Amino acid sequence: MMDMLTKSGLADQAQSWIGSGDNQSVTGAQVRQALPDDTLQKVAADAGVTPEQAADQIARTLPQAVDRLTPNGEVPAGSLEDLVKQQNR
Repeated sequence: MMDMLTKSGLADQAQSWIGSGDNQSVTGAQVRQALPDDTLQKVAADAGVTPEQAADQIARTLPQAVDRLTPNGEVPAGSLEDLVKQQNR
């Protein structure tokens, strides 16, 4: 995910979520550009919303989610699923 954001020109925003400073925001349009279309379509279908609505929701929640998953300012090893499970303990 971080690689996709970086390659899409959102490296500064993504790094702000990992670091200890303020989290920079992203827009739904930026999320739509960063994610592969099929991924966004699947997320939207699973949530029962349009791709635009899904992208807007991701844009609102992603900065805080990454911030919580990187409390020491580093991207931990493991899959996203593993990281989410650790947060839910």
